[in-house]
Amino acid sequence: MRYDDSPPPPESASSVSPDPPWYARRSTLAVAVAALAPTALAGWVLTQVLTGSGPGSGGEPPQPKALPASHTAGAGAHGAGDAKASTATPSPAAPASASASASAPAAPAKGPLAGRTVVIDPGHNTGNFKHTSEIDRQVDIGTNRKECDTTGTTTNSGYMEAEFTLDVSRRARTLLESKGAKVVFTHDADRPWGPCIDERARIGNEAKADAVVSVHADGVSAGNRGFHIILPATVKGGAADTSKIVGPSRDLGERIAGNFARSTGSAPANYLGSGTGLVVRDDLGGLNLSTRPKVFIECGNMRDAKDAAQLTSPEWRQKAAEGITNGIVGFLGG
Repeated sequence: MRYDDSPPPPESASSVSPDPPWYARRSTLAVAVAALAPTALAGWVLTQVLTGSGPGSGGEPPQPKALPASHTAGAGAHGAGDAKASTATPSPAAPASASASASAPAAPAKGPLAGRTVVIDPGHNTGNFKHTSEIDRQVDIGTNRKECDTTGTTTNSGYMEAEFTLDVSRRARTLLESKGAKVVFTHDADRPWGPCIDERARIGNEAKADAVVSVHADGVSAGNRGFHIILPATVKGGAADTSKIVGPSRDLGERIAGNFARSTGSAPANYLGSGTGLVVRDDLGGLNLSTRPKVFIECGNMRDAKDAAQLTSPEWRQKAAEGITNGIVGFLGG
């Protein structure tokens, strides 16, 4: 192909006359267009009058259709960095703020517990009943060895402790997050059994939790009523060393006990703790292996009819979650 501004090739004597130069052809074209313009304009005016789409008629020229979102700059299932995401030309009409808002960092949490991490440990797992061999496996708790986990207890009507603990824990999570806390669960019914008690402790340690609360309900004989908080004893042996958490854990436990009583109207246990609602133990791996302030709360006795009536009530469980949350907030200075 020869471009108009390239030198013409040499011609033989028998060649026809060369084409007119480019400027001559342009002049001819311009004259032709100028001659046709009035005719085209008159035709357009006549069309607008006949169809009622001229100026003042309310009609507007058709607008170009916007490209679908998948064809805008940086869009596509594979993201902006994937060359296969889209081969279409990016739409210039895409809002300039779209990419900025997509990449903007999430707003920092607000509330009295902003920047704090709380680990909630829902006691047991509803699947433990079907995995007795797995949860019977012995694990190291520092001072000795103990079962990985247990099934937990039930009310006389079959309401499982693991159902209760998960429900109260989820309610507490909602309340804590509303106050700005980051809440980590040891499990959320997202595994068939467990986790083992040593893993539960490890989750709190690795999260560098400011407070850890393990939620439970007791299963002793009828007539024994009330809640109690289990605090870590001073333990040192093997992987266990609670020396640094005994003091702050007691503070956490006392605050939860006071708030739990006020929120639920329940009294401290009448069968242990001498009416204080506080019990110290050295045989629980979840406490022995913790390096973060941690307590267990036994919210009531599932084998007592009066306590069971409370534990199975959604309204009471909400109050229980509020009591636990308020205790944590007070401990963390929120």
